[in-house]
Amino acid sequence: MSQNNSNYIESRLWSAADELRANSKLKASEYSVPVLGLIFLRYADYKFTIAEAELAGQSTRRRKIGPADYHAQGIMYLPDQARFSTLLKLPEGENLGQAINDAMRAIEAENPDLKDVLPKTYNRLDNPTLTELLRLMNSIPMDIEGDAFGKIYEYFLGNFAMSEGQKGGEFFTPTCIVKLIVGIIEPFKGRIFDPACGSGGMFVQSARFVEEHRENGGDAISIYGQERISETVRLAKMNLAVHGLAGDIRQGNTYYEDLHNSVGKFDFVMANPPFNVNRVDKERLKDDRRFPFGLPRPDNANYIWIQIFYSALNETGRAGFVMANSASDARGSELEIRKKLIEEQAVDVMVAVGSNFFYTVTLPCTLWFLDRGKKETDRADKVLFIDARKIYRQIDRAHRDWTPEQVEYLANIARLYRGQEPENLHGGKDLLAEHFPDGKYVDVPGLCKAATLEEIEEQGFSLNPGRYVGVALRQEDDGDFYERLQELNEELEILNQEGRELEERIAENIYCILEGNRDGTNL
Repeated sequence: MSQNNSNYIESRLWSAADELRANSKLKASEYSVPVLGLIFLRYADYKFTIAEAELAGQSTRRRKIGPADYHAQGIMYLPDQARFSTLLKLPEGENLGQAINDAMRAIEAENPDLKDVLPKTYNRLDNPTLTELLRLMNSIPMDIEGDAFGKIYEYFLGNFAMSEGQKGGEFFTPTCIVKLIVGIIEPFKGRIFDPACGSGGMFVQSARFVEEHRENGGDAISIYGQERISETVRLAKMNLAVHGLAGDIRQGNTYYEDLHNSVGKFDFVMANPPFNVNRVDKERLKDDRRFPFGLPRPDNANYIWIQIFYSALNETGRAGFVMANSASDARGSELEIRKKLIEEQAVDVMVAVGSNFFYTVTLPCTLWFLDRGKKETDRADKVLFIDARKIYRQIDRAHRDWTPEQVEYLANIARLYRGQEPENLHGGKDLLAEHFPDGKYVDVPGLCKAATLEEIEEQGFSLNPGRYVGVALRQEDDGDFYERLQELNEELEILNQEGRELEERIAENIYCILEGNRDGTNL
């Protein structure tokens, strides 16, 4: 199946499913999990059908083919009542919601790894909607190749996240962001950990990266995740399953529970944690060895997360994660933690991302990349800063992303900086040649700068790329006036928002100081 056909199938399925929801009384949040469950069910039926044909000739009078034979091939066993064809043939008037719930329970009973994973809320959907959804999923062609079901699941996940707004952002990180993180840390082989794993997108893209580089993703990487919300854990497990992956995903609050005993254990850490969370009970964390640089005093969890990522890495481990912009310049105890992290020579690359990449907020963010093995390289006393705020594709009025070429281009800047060969799997070569015609890393004003630790100290240990990269030389501006005005207005909105955030933090800190004085607390 060509890429164009794949894209057509994804968009056709989504349009039809979305139209069904629009004509129902369901919210996007009530509709998403059951629909994703049906994609999973169709995928399971597809894999079972292939295995069934292969195993048919092995059955004898003495030995019948059973669940163990399917499990031995890594295939989920489906009893008759859970087959897609069985559900399609149910007589009109049958309670479809109950039948699909029973099918999900039957799959879990035969496949213990899926215990309590599959959705069983189909009674909330009426029979006509379920009938149409079953027909829609049944229209997915059976001659598809590769990871087509995984891509359909991912496409739906992204669209549901966009529909659900704030809640959607809790379980879904835009794919282009994940791809850049993967492209820079290059998780070819080893243990991968995401302690805020959401729907598991980091793992899926890691496996895809390994596959692109001609390794078997399922064997080359081991997957470990932790997620606070049980429903999201189920989404992640289904997501892994439809991509043919398996992993150890556990439910727990990462602030207080280190369910994978993570310190020093992992080759790679990737995450998109919630930003600026307050009211974390730091008294419960004071003896936790995941925080070697101490706990931040402000009521903000950003530097709690950063240390969780850092401490989970082994001696050569790499991490890539999304972080609020304000963390790059935070002062006080957060500055002291950042200073120690820089002096440990663990910070490798910082990437500034523009606004409108996320579904939950329009604010820009920063991607942090740590590399605990870089102290043994000639990059030990440097940090690469990339300002990618001017690089994007406009999807619609409110959303942007990076094309595959742009993702490859940005990752290639980091590769050149590390002295590696750039890649050209997605057509990023031409973009690279514009600024790096000799095929070697150089600082480019407005785009990238390799700053020394002395330069970073001069900037008060700020990790804000804008402080180092500077401004590109502008030629005579013959561009569209309104386009330029829109760009300037967006920059103004960003600065205003950052100003409001700083005002809030200043007010919080003053409140804490005043309350501390009233209580006689030694600040």
